[in-house]
Amino acid sequence: MPRRLGLALLLAAGFAAPTATQILAQGQSQVPAPKPAAKTPAPGYAADPAFEAAKAAFEALPEAERKALQDALVWTGDYNSVLAGTFGRRTFEALNAFQARNGGGDPLSPPVRARILAAGEGARKAARFTVKADPASGTVLGVPERLLAKRSPLPGPLPAGTRWQSADGRVTLESRAFPPGAADLDGLFERATAPMPERRVTYKLKRPDFIVVTAETAGGRSYVRYAAGPAGVRGFTLGYDQALAGEVDRLVIAIANSFVPFPDAVAAPVAAVTPAAPALAPSPAARPPAATVRIAGTGLVVAPNRVLTAVSVVESCAPRIGGAAAKLLRGDPASGLALLEASGLPAPVPLAVRAEPVASEETLVVLAAGAEGVAVAPGTAGPGGLVAPLQPGAAGAPVLDRAGRLAGLVARYPAAPRLVAGVVPPLAVPLVVGAQLRNFLGENGVALRDAAVGGAASLGAVAGPIRPAMVAVTCAR
Repeated sequence: MPRRLGLALLLAAGFAAPTATQILAQGQSQVPAPKPAAKTPAPGYAADPAFEAAKAAFEALPEAERKALQDALVWTGDYNSVLAGTFGRRTFEALNAFQARNGGGDPLSPPVRARILAAGEGARKAARFTVKADPASGTVLGVPERLLAKRSPLPGPLPAGTRWQSADGRVTLESRAFPPGAADLDGLFERATAPMPERRVTYKLKRPDFIVVTAETAGGRSYVRYAAGPAGVRGFTLGYDQALAGEVDRLVIAIANSFVPFPDAVAAPVAAVTPAAPALAPSPAARPPAATVRIAGTGLVVAPNRVLTAVSVVESCAPRIGGAAAKLLRGDPASGLALLEASGLPAPVPLAVRAEPVASEETLVVLAAGAEGVAVAPGTAGPGGLVAPLQPGAAGAPVLDRAGRLAGLVARYPAAPRLVAGVVPPLAVPLVVGAQLRNFLGENGVALRDAAVGGAASLGAVAGPIRPAMVAVTCAR
């Protein structure tokens, strides 16, 4: 059968993706991914000391970093499973396959982890893989724009969505959305699995809130995913030539891991940081509505009525702290620092600012404001500043060394960070270093203290003294 005909059969059935992603299909849902431990391990793995040592080292990492490593190994071509952040045979083999090509040694040492993340990011950039909202369908989806350079709206009123194609038409990705009542998962599943000449369904999964079906013909492969929610049914399909499987299979995994069918539902909890309006609320002119307030960044109370943060936090923003307006006393673009004035702040804490720069691969501690309060995260110093699993609101977050000294401050957070399975993985962010902090605070009359350098304390012990002085800086648009 001609290749174009095989692909046409798959697309006509409402499809899109490969047999290599059948396990991925089970994990990409709104329900928890199955635990690898539930599967029967291959003989010898449970008792393999190398496997057990790697498992212990992997599971000691933050969840976001575990998922980021798996994501990077997808892009290096070593891993073809779901980004669950759990350790199993596929993760073990992927780590060792990568390291075997790169000199051997411990694949979970900090330098090798950094190389894995860098290699994955390089492959992602080479594919121009862009994760962003698709206005036509309302979904968030990653698109390899180097391969799928042609973009057009889907024809017809339903389903709404966007079509991306390769220049030669051998790869087609479509986002699709049906409003409530226009389609249901039962009907879509029945259509996707219906017998068709010359097409073989290779995998099918139906759950109350999502379906996944993969299929192939003599000339093409396909993958289809739909999810149901209050906003209707949304999904994507991908179809491609069998001859391109070596190139496209890993892209399918990356696309499926990036897919967020109802991003508004994921982002909704952020609005909860805004206090509910009282029964007799001020007029809209006096108080912006809750939906217009977001966490712009993190501040540290360094003196009575004074908050240190990053200049990027207050760019094009009317800053507020604790529901009250804050005044920008000084913004210094050269250093990237800003000093705010506000009332009703917690008490300041004595600061010991580290003058010497951080060393490469040095472990650090980051405290950042978030929707659920102050989050404490581990970080590692690198050439680009800091690599850490930070969430939105981390701009302006203080960075401490393991002796509890203020070693830096997060200068900026990406406006649109990429997501891996709905989570922001560890990312590199620029730092305002300790020497700049010391100069800026000294110039603004903030008292500093010297501190003896102690041993490496735990994250909680390092964060404890400074945590009460942390505040969220919100921004009214």
